[in-house]
This record gives sequence, C-alpha cells and structure tokens, in this order.
Amino acid sequence: MSGPSIRLRLRVSAGASKSEVVGRHGDAWKVRVAAPAEGGKANDALVQLLATTFDVPRSGIEIASGHGSRDKSVVIQGVSDADVASRLARTAGVG
Repeated sequence: MSGPSIRLRLRVSAGASKSEVVGRHGDAWKVRVAAPAEGGKANDALVQLLATTFDVPRSGIEIASGHGSRDKSVVIQGVSDADVASRLARTAGVG
C-alpha cells in the first residue's frame, strides 16, 4: 500500500462489552476491544477496529510494538495525521 502512513500510540483494554475508541489517554488514544487478551484475539480485534475506523484494509495496519502489552504502537498505511486525529475524535465523540 502506498501513500501516507502514521504511527499511533494506543492504550488498549481487552474484554470490553464492545469495541470502540474511547478518547485520549495522555499522548495516546484509549481503545477498548471486546475480544479477550488471549491468543492474539485482542490484537486481531484491534486491527479490525482500526481498519473499519480508517477505511483501510487490515493489511495496511501493523502492530509495531506492544503485542503482549496494553500500550501499543501501530502503523497505519494510507492515512495522514489530520485524518487520524479527526476520525478518532469523531469516533470517540470528542470532536
């Protein structure tokens, strides 16, 4: 995938009642996923949520660090800085 890309810091909570972007968490974004934190299920749910939020294919999203942690760094291909901020804020209801 070509075009712009962005690295995003996330704080992820697994096992929530639904998958959603919650809002800011310091310099990161707080995200909840419904999948449990076992066997990579929460990471898969995170990638799906981000793909849907940014309207990009799952292959355009890479968890760069934090695979086993709540704090993750994610690279998203095909979106710009402005797209990320506006879409996450709108999704979280803070924009």
